[in-house]
Amino acid sequence: GASRREVREVEADGAVPEKEERSEPSLIQPPPRRRSYIPPEDLQSCLESHVREVFGPSVPEDWQQAPLLENRLKHRLLARLAAELGHAVPNSQLHRMRCAGDVLGFYRAPVRDSTKIDELAAAELPPNLKIIWQQ
Repeated sequence: GASRREVREVEADGAVPEKEERSEPSLIQPPPRRRSYIPPEDLQSCLESHVREVFGPSVPEDWQQAPLLENRLKHRLLARLAAELGHAVPNSQLHRMRCAGDVLGFYRAPVRDSTKIDELAAAELPPNLKIIWQQ
């Protein structure tokens, strides 16, 4: 009877640390910073020229209506813009880029260089709540 109990204790001891390691959230460093992006003055003409280069003669008169149905052309356009403007459409938003106008809308929006923690620290919080990140 005593040997069975010892085996059970060893098994239980071996299983507990694994669970703790897996469930413990990692708070070693904050999420990565997003790089700032300010749309250039000539954004619309820059985008229009890229759309006309990539899509060629198939571009409708109103270039913003050019559909981004073919993935190869969509990728080529977005890769050129990311290289030129230093700001790429994140994977989570690629499905929203259905026409050239959607791409223009994305690139018109400026991005501030901040993290969620910076945003929380700058927010007007109740006096009993403060966000302090220590490294």
